[in-house]
Parts: sequence; structure tokens; C-alpha cells
Amino acid sequence: MIIYKSDREIAKLAEAGRLTAEILDAICRLVAPGVTTKDLEQEAVRLMAERGVESAFKGYRGYPGVICTSVNEEVVHGIPGPRKLVEGDVVSLDVGIRHEGFIGDTARTVPVGEVDELKRRLLESGRRCLEAAIAVVDARHRLGDVSHAVQSTAEAAGFSVVRAFVGHGVGRDMHEEPQVRNYGKPGSGPPLARGMVFAIEPMVNAGSHEVRVLDDEWTAVTVDGQPSVHFEHTVAVTRDGHEVLTACPKTM
Repeated sequence: MIIYKSDREIAKLAEAGRLTAEILDAICRLVAPGVTTKDLEQEAVRLMAERGVESAFKGYRGYPGVICTSVNEEVVHGIPGPRKLVEGDVVSLDVGIRHEGFIGDTARTVPVGEVDELKRRLLESGRRCLEAAIAVVDARHRLGDVSHAVQSTAEAAGFSVVRAFVGHGVGRDMHEEPQVRNYGKPGSGPPLARGMVFAIEPMVNAGSHEVRVLDDEWTAVTVDGQPSVHFEHTVAVTRDGHEVLTACPKTM
């Protein structure tokens, strides 16, 4: 069941979203060759404590980290650890927090130094997928239009979208209805309506859309070893169209 939020609840979600975006923006700026994913995790711990918020990820179904750090062929749910980033990597950083009972959830993939042409195009495609999807969020469209925007944008660039993981409604719980797939037909699915809040999170692979989960039971990787990118914003359907709740002024 889709839970429609009041204006007050959307304001609370926007505050959680703003704090989440600040944390994501700060750890993105630390990405550099030689930095470990654990270093990024530790900075996220510090930033969350500084803001008086808690991770929405740590402990969720047993997940051990406060953020997710997924490198190159890792699609999502990479666990922070001793792995050092090297020049030419891409790393996806996914941050979720709980603030005064409401969830903030956002993600971004960033390059480590200079990346090759394939990864540069993949990063650009992932960003465009998210932008295209957000552009159709208003009460004139259906959820399938959002999904189709992601899929058509990625495939036009010669890439594929992950089917195994989806975006989701966001509210007091991190994963609410509806599911927001990265593929779909225009004009399908539930109509978008004021009060809906959901995370759109394109996961775009350079090769096959197929993924598998490693023995750590969390990290999803591409089956062909090709790189993947992940971008995510939490968006509310409003009277005038939409509001991106996880936008950070420093990155707009």
C-alpha cells in the first residue's frame, strides 16, 4: 500500500534528505587514490554523529556498515573495508539516515581521479537517467513513465539497467511501496499523486544487466565484470510537480 505523506511529513523528509545530501557530498569530496572504503565509512560515522542522526543502513537485515561503498563492477551494497581506491576506479556511495523518525536516502557514483572513456560515458549516462526520470515526476504521469525514462536513457547510450534491484517508497520506513523499477512501459503503473515520496535509483551497467551476490551476502556485482554506476535521489510529488528532497545546494 502506498503511504501518501502530508505537507508536514514531506517537510520532515526534506530535512532528513538535506542532512543526507550534506553527508554524501562531504564523503564524495574525500574520494581519491589511496583512500580506503573504510576511511569513507569512518568519515560518514563522524558526520552522522555531528548532525545527531543515525544510519538507516547499519543493522538493517544485518547489514554491517553505516554506508554502502561499491567499486567498479560492484553494483550496490558494497561493504566498506580495507580496499584502497586506485586511479581509474569508480565508487558508488549510498547514504541513508534516520532523523526524527524519517528517512533520507541518496547515492552517487564518482570517479577516482581520471577514468577511461567507458567509465566516463557510463557516469554521464547514470546522471542523465536520474535527471530524465525526475523530469517526469508530476501528477500528469504514472510510475511506469519514471521507469521508462531510466531504461530508455540508458539503452540509448548503449548500456543496460539492473532488474534485480529497484527504487522504493520512502517515509518513516526505508523501503515502502511502491517499487520503482529501472525498466518499464510508459503509461503503466500507478498514477503519480501529490504526497507520494519515493527514491529513484538508476543502476546502469556497461555490459549485461545481470548481477550476482557475493559470498558476503550483500555485495551485488555484474556477472560479466563490467563496471556499474548508481545514482539516487528521493523525490516528492507536489502540488506544482515535484521536489527533490535530497538535493544538496553545493552540487546543484
